[in-house]
Order: sequence, then C-alpha cells, then structure tokens
Amino acid sequence: MRTTLALLFILMSCSKREHIVIQNKGSDTIVNLSQAWAEEYRKVNPKVVIAVSGGGSGTGIAALINGTVDIANSSRKMKAEEQAEALKNNGKAVNEFIVGLDALAVFVHPSNPLSGLSLEEIGCIYGDGGKCDTWSDVRGTVVPGCKDNKIIRVSRQSNSGTYQYFREATLGEKRDFKTGSMDLNGSRESIDLVEKTPCAVGYSGMGYITKGVKSLCINTIDGKCVTPTLETATDKSYPISRELYMYTAGAPSAEVKAYMDWVQGDAAKEIIIKSGYVPVPKK
Repeated sequence: MRTTLALLFILMSCSKREHIVIQNKGSDTIVNLSQAWAEEYRKVNPKVVIAVSGGGSGTGIAALINGTVDIANSSRKMKAEEQAEALKNNGKAVNEFIVGLDALAVFVHPSNPLSGLSLEEIGCIYGDGGKCDTWSDVRGTVVPGCKDNKIIRVSRQSNSGTYQYFREATLGEKRDFKTGSMDLNGSRESIDLVEKTPCAVGYSGMGYITKGVKSLCINTIDGKCVTPTLETATDKSYPISRELYMYTAGAPSAEVKAYMDWVQGDAAKEIIIKSGYVPVPKK
C-alpha cells in the first residue's frame, strides 16, 4: 500500500513538472480577456498554464521590471523611464505587443437625461479647478433621484492604466484630477456603483459596459457626438480610444512566444470581439 502511494505521489509530481506556467499580470481592463485567452489556449496546448492576475497596469509593469512575471498587461503605453528601469534590472530591452484596441466609455445612471458630453465638460467635472460640482452645472441637467443634484465622480486608483490614460486624454498631461472622487480598484466595481447611484458618473473600457448604465457619446471638434463602438475605436473617430498592450522583458522564451503568436492570431481575435474589444487591424 505504501509503495503504491509513493508511486502515485511520484507520478503526480512528474505530471506537475510537465506543466509550463506562464505568469501574466497587470491591467484590470484586460484581465477578463486574458483569462478567456488563457482558458482557450489551454485547450490548444494542455501542457501550458497561463496564470492570469489583475491589480492594474502599474502593478503588472512593476512586476515585469522586477522580473517576477513573464508577461505584463497594460492598458497604457509603458513609459520610457519604466522601460529603462526594466533594461537595467533584467539586462533585456522591453518587447511590446499591441494586442487589441479599446474605447474608454463615460457612463451615467440610466435616469440621467444627458446623452453626451464634450471633453471640456468632462474636464469641468473631473479636472482640478473644474467648476462642475452639480449636474445643474452641466447643461442645466436635473437628474431624477439624485439628492441635491450633486455629481458623484467615480474614478480609479492611480496605478490603473485606465486612470492614467483617461486623465491624459480628457485633461491633458499637466492637469490632474480634482480631489473628492470615489477611487475604485476595477472597472466592474465602477459599473456596479453607477448602476445603483443616480448621481454618479464613471469611466471604463467599453468591454465592461452593461445595460445597467448609460454610455454617453463624446462631442468632437466637427460637431459630431460619437459613441464608443467597435467601428469608432478602430478608426479612432471616438476621442478616447487607445491600444491595449502586453510586454515581455526581452525576446520571449519559446513557450511565451508561442502563446503571443496565438494571441495575435485569428482564434484569439474572435475572443477579443466577444469580450467587447477590437482586434488590431491588419496592416
């Protein structure tokens, strides 16, 4: 009996060693998409396990710099100083992969009568020095069920790539958010809060939008009000569109390269569309 148990233990140990684990960490915007990719890739290559975790783009990039992950997910471009630090720590230049396109949706409670906003109005609501503290300050809007008509600003924590990209795209690189917003960990939490809060406004990748919130169109310079869709994210007519990234430290290993090749293939693109994002157009 003991011999049988010992043999079983050895076989299980060998089986575990046969599996290759690829650590994939970072952006909460991409975490659900990455998990879907990981599950599908396991069917293609059962010996490879993609261990996916979120925490924000900054968390994934920091882990890549420290050499504790194979792939960092990011919903913003890695900064030059971050790439330099990764090169210094790992002795390898960062390798960048654009794996999808996204549009950052600005959303409100369904009871809010607004259908759209301009970038200037978003800056008035979110930006430091902005004077829009009540919905009455935004086109004289009155929101049913919103006590005192006061705006509740829902934002993200500063390690989020969505936070950083939204700030730059709507406020500019030198302007910061005003204090007093509700800074949440992830897009799902932001959606859930706005669904239950008539006074609230939030933002997230369009893949997280549900029927429980109203996504607003954004006014452009030519007078159009453009909604976030697959088409407007692809042609970048929607003003708050962006790329989604994966990074490796240096040229990826054979196993990681095989996975990244699959991520950029047709099977993975079908999952991108199902997840509410946009495949990278073929050049």
